[in-house]
Amino acid sequence: MTDGLVNSHQGVSPMPPQWKAAVLGLGEAGSAFARDLAGQGVRVVGWDPRVEAVPPVEGAGNAVEAVQGAAVIISVNAAAVALNVAREVAPYITPEQIFADFNTGSPGLKRALADVIEARGARFVDVALMAPVPGRGLRTPALVSGSGARDFQSLLAPLGMPVEVVDDQPGSAAARKLLRSVVMKGLAAAVIEGLTAAERVGWGQWYREEVATIFREADEALLDRLITGSRRHAARRVHEMDAAAEFLLSLGVPPRVSMASAEWLRDLTRAEKANSGA
Repeated sequence: MTDGLVNSHQGVSPMPPQWKAAVLGLGEAGSAFARDLAGQGVRVVGWDPRVEAVPPVEGAGNAVEAVQGAAVIISVNAAAVALNVAREVAPYITPEQIFADFNTGSPGLKRALADVIEARGARFVDVALMAPVPGRGLRTPALVSGSGARDFQSLLAPLGMPVEVVDDQPGSAAARKLLRSVVMKGLAAAVIEGLTAAERVGWGQWYREEVATIFREADEALLDRLITGSRRHAARRVHEMDAAAEFLLSLGVPPRVSMASAEWLRDLTRAEKANSGA
C-alpha cells in the first residue's frame, strides 16, 4: 500500500479458533467486525451502552466484563470517547492482552491511549482503517503500529483481515491515514464545490463527465504534473483560481476550496521568489 510498510503476516500460523475478542462499540463498524470475527470461530463479546449485542456476538453487562480474558480488545467508538473507554478498562486488563484502537484520531490521541494501556503492561495497537467498513467488515484493509502491532497482525491476518505493520510507534498508522485523508476528503470537497457551481448554470452532467475523464486517465505522471506544474506556474495559476473564486461567488457558491487553492499558490510564488533571490 505504502512504501516502507512491513507486511509480515505470510506464514503466520493461526491461533486456535476459540480465542476471545472483546468489541467495545457495536455501531455499524463494530458490529461488522464482531460478526465477522464470530463467523471465523472467534468467541466475541461485545459491549455498547446504546446497542444490544446480537448473536453470534455475546453481550456483556459492561465494558469491564467484556474485556475479561480477551486476547484482543477492539475499541471502535469515536475519537471523542476513545480515551475515556481506555481509562475505564485499563485497570482490569493484563500484560497478556492487546488493546487495539480502531477510531480515527490524531497521532497525539493514539500516543495518549498507548500511555494508558501500556502503563498496565498490556500492548497497544493504533489501527488505521484504510477503506469504508460497510461491505468489507473484517476484510477492511488496515495499517497498524504500536507495541502490539505484529501480535495483532498474527491474530487477525489469518482470519482474512489485510493488516500491514508500519512500525512500533503509536500514532504512525493514524498519521498515514490522516495524510491520505487530506487528499481524499480535500478532493471530495473540490469536486462538490465545482459540481455545485456547474449545476447552478445547468452544466452538471458535463462537469461529471469532465471529472470522470480526469480520474480515468489519472496516473503517477499526473501526480508529478500537479506538483511540479503548480510550483513552476504558481504565479499564473493564482490569477486563475482568483477568477474561479470570483465566478463561484457570482453564482452564490462559497469558493472555500478555490480560495484555499489560491492561497497555496501564493505561498508557492513567494517561496519561488525567495529561492531565486528575487
